[in-house]
Amino acid sequence: MAVAPTKQIDRYEWFVEKAVEIGVDRITPLITTRSERSKLRVDRLQRVAVSAMKQSQRTWLSQIDEPIKLNELIATTRPAQRYFGWCEGERTSLMNAYAPTNDVLLLIGPEGDFTIEEADHLRNEGFRAVSLGEARLRTETAALAACTWMSFAQQ
Repeated sequence: MAVAPTKQIDRYEWFVEKAVEIGVDRITPLITTRSERSKLRVDRLQRVAVSAMKQSQRTWLSQIDEPIKLNELIATTRPAQRYFGWCEGERTSLMNAYAPTNDVLLLIGPEGDFTIEEADHLRNEGFRAVSLGEARLRTETAALAACTWMSFAQQ
Protein backbone atom coordinates (compact mmCIF):
# COMPACT_ATOMS: atom_id res chain seq x y z
CA MET A 1 0.00 0.00 0.00
CA ALA A 2 1.15 3.49 -0.79
CA VAL A 3 -0.65 6.00 1.40
CA ALA A 4 -0.20 9.76 1.58
CA PRO A 5 0.88 10.93 5.04
CA THR A 6 -1.80 12.71 7.00
CA LYS A 7 -1.45 16.23 8.33
CA GLN A 8 -1.68 14.88 11.88
CA ILE A 9 1.07 12.28 12.20
CA ASP A 10 -0.73 10.35 14.94
CA ARG A 11 -3.40 9.38 12.39
CA TYR A 12 -0.76 7.94 10.07
CA GLU A 13 0.90 6.07 12.92
CA TRP A 14 -2.50 4.64 13.84
CA PHE A 15 -2.94 3.47 10.25
CA VAL A 16 0.51 1.81 10.26
CA GLU A 17 -0.26 0.05 13.53
CA LYS A 18 -3.58 -1.33 12.34
CA ALA A 19 -2.36 -2.22 8.83
CA VAL A 20 0.52 -4.24 10.31
CA GLU A 21 -1.90 -6.02 12.66
CA ILE A 22 -4.06 -6.93 9.65
CA GLY A 23 -1.03 -8.19 7.72
CA VAL A 24 -0.10 -5.66 5.04
CA ASP A 25 3.19 -6.63 3.38
CA ARG A 26 4.49 -3.15 2.68
CA ILE A 27 3.60 0.47 3.46
CA THR A 28 4.99 3.28 1.35
CA PRO A 29 4.39 6.90 2.38
CA LEU A 30 3.26 8.59 -0.84
CA ILE A 31 4.00 12.24 -1.59
CA THR A 32 1.49 13.87 -3.93
CA THR A 33 0.65 17.39 -5.05
CA ARG A 34 -1.80 17.89 -2.18
CA SER A 35 0.26 16.18 0.51
CA GLU A 36 0.51 18.38 3.57
CA ARG A 37 3.42 16.42 5.01
CA SER A 38 6.46 15.24 3.10
CA LYS A 39 8.84 14.36 5.93
CA LEU A 40 8.28 11.42 8.23
CA ARG A 41 10.32 9.71 10.88
CA VAL A 42 10.47 6.29 9.27
CA ASP A 43 12.36 4.96 12.29
CA ARG A 44 9.36 5.84 14.46
CA LEU A 45 6.95 4.21 11.99
CA GLN A 46 9.13 1.08 12.07
CA ARG A 47 8.93 1.01 15.88
CA VAL A 48 5.13 1.30 15.63
CA ALA A 49 5.18 -1.59 13.13
CA VAL A 50 7.34 -3.79 15.40
CA SER A 51 5.00 -3.18 18.32
CA ALA A 52 1.95 -4.00 16.18
CA MET A 53 3.63 -7.14 14.84
CA LYS A 54 4.25 -8.36 18.39
CA GLN A 55 0.72 -7.45 19.51
CA SER A 56 -0.86 -9.38 16.65
CA GLN A 57 1.60 -12.30 17.01
CA ARG A 58 2.71 -12.03 13.39
CA THR A 59 5.88 -13.88 12.46
CA TRP A 60 7.03 -11.30 9.89
CA LEU A 61 7.36 -7.54 9.88
CA SER A 62 5.70 -5.34 7.28
CA GLN A 63 8.17 -3.29 5.27
CA ILE A 64 8.00 0.45 5.93
CA ASP A 65 9.52 2.47 3.08
CA GLU A 66 10.95 5.95 2.94
CA PRO A 67 8.51 8.54 1.53
CA ILE A 68 8.43 8.60 -2.26
CA LYS A 69 6.93 10.97 -4.80
CA LEU A 70 4.06 9.68 -6.89
CA ASN A 71 5.97 9.86 -10.20
CA GLU A 72 8.92 7.95 -8.73
CA LEU A 73 6.65 5.22 -7.38
CA ILE A 74 4.88 4.82 -10.71
CA ALA A 75 8.22 4.52 -12.52
CA THR A 76 9.53 1.76 -10.22
CA THR A 77 6.54 -0.42 -9.36
CA ARG A 78 4.59 -2.69 -11.73
CA PRO A 79 2.55 -5.36 -9.94
CA ALA A 80 -0.21 -7.14 -11.85
CA GLN A 81 -2.94 -5.16 -10.10
CA ARG A 82 -2.63 -1.39 -9.75
CA TYR A 83 -5.41 0.68 -8.19
CA PHE A 84 -5.91 4.10 -6.70
CA GLY A 85 -8.68 5.25 -4.40
CA TRP A 86 -10.69 7.98 -6.11
CA CYS A 87 -13.64 9.96 -4.82
CA GLU A 88 -14.71 11.58 -8.09
CA GLY A 89 -15.69 10.51 -11.58
CA GLU A 90 -15.66 7.05 -13.07
CA ARG A 91 -14.45 4.25 -10.82
CA THR A 92 -15.24 0.68 -9.93
CA SER A 93 -15.67 -0.90 -6.52
CA LEU A 94 -12.47 -2.33 -5.08
CA MET A 95 -14.53 -5.35 -4.06
CA ASN A 96 -15.33 -6.06 -7.71
CA ALA A 97 -11.87 -5.26 -9.09
CA TYR A 98 -9.50 -6.98 -6.65
CA ALA A 99 -8.30 -10.51 -7.39
CA PRO A 100 -6.80 -12.00 -4.21
CA THR A 101 -4.44 -14.34 -6.05
CA ASN A 102 -2.31 -11.56 -7.60
CA ASP A 103 0.02 -8.98 -6.11
CA VAL A 104 -1.53 -5.54 -5.79
CA LEU A 105 -0.47 -1.95 -5.29
CA LEU A 106 -3.19 0.30 -3.96
CA LEU A 107 -2.62 4.05 -3.69
CA ILE A 108 -4.57 6.17 -1.24
CA GLY A 109 -4.22 9.91 -1.71
CA PRO A 110 -4.05 12.76 0.75
CA GLU A 111 -6.79 14.77 2.36
CA GLY A 112 -8.34 16.43 -0.67
CA ASP A 113 -7.66 13.37 -2.86
CA PHE A 114 -5.39 13.12 -5.89
CA THR A 115 -5.53 15.98 -8.35
CA ILE A 116 -7.31 15.39 -11.65
CA GLU A 117 -3.91 15.51 -13.37
CA GLU A 118 -2.54 12.84 -11.03
CA ALA A 119 -5.60 10.66 -11.58
CA ASP A 120 -5.25 10.98 -15.36
CA HIS A 121 -1.54 10.15 -15.12
CA LEU A 122 -2.28 7.09 -12.98
CA ARG A 123 -4.86 5.85 -15.48
CA ASN A 124 -2.37 6.35 -18.32
CA GLU A 125 0.11 4.20 -16.38
CA GLY A 126 -2.33 1.31 -16.01
CA PHE A 127 -3.85 2.09 -12.62
CA ARG A 128 -7.61 1.67 -12.18
CA ALA A 129 -9.69 4.10 -10.14
CA VAL A 130 -11.53 2.31 -7.34
CA SER A 131 -14.15 3.22 -4.81
CA LEU A 132 -14.29 2.04 -1.23
CA GLY A 133 -17.99 2.80 -0.87
CA GLU A 134 -20.29 5.77 -0.96
CA ALA A 135 -18.93 7.63 2.08
CA ARG A 136 -15.98 9.99 1.71
CA LEU A 137 -13.39 8.55 4.09
CA ARG A 138 -10.36 10.11 5.74
CA THR A 139 -7.04 9.02 4.27
CA GLU A 140 -6.18 6.63 7.09
CA THR A 141 -9.72 5.22 7.23
CA ALA A 142 -9.79 4.57 3.49
CA ALA A 143 -6.41 2.84 3.63
CA LEU A 144 -7.42 0.68 6.57
CA ALA A 145 -10.79 -0.21 5.02
CA ALA A 146 -9.01 -1.34 1.86
CA CYS A 147 -6.44 -3.38 3.84
CA THR A 148 -9.17 -5.07 5.81
CA TRP A 149 -11.27 -5.92 2.78
CA MET A 150 -8.30 -7.31 0.85
CA SER A 151 -7.26 -9.38 3.88
CA PHE A 152 -10.76 -10.90 4.13
CA ALA A 153 -10.81 -11.56 0.38
CA GLN A 154 -7.61 -13.58 0.67
CA GLN A 155 -9.06 -15.95 3.26
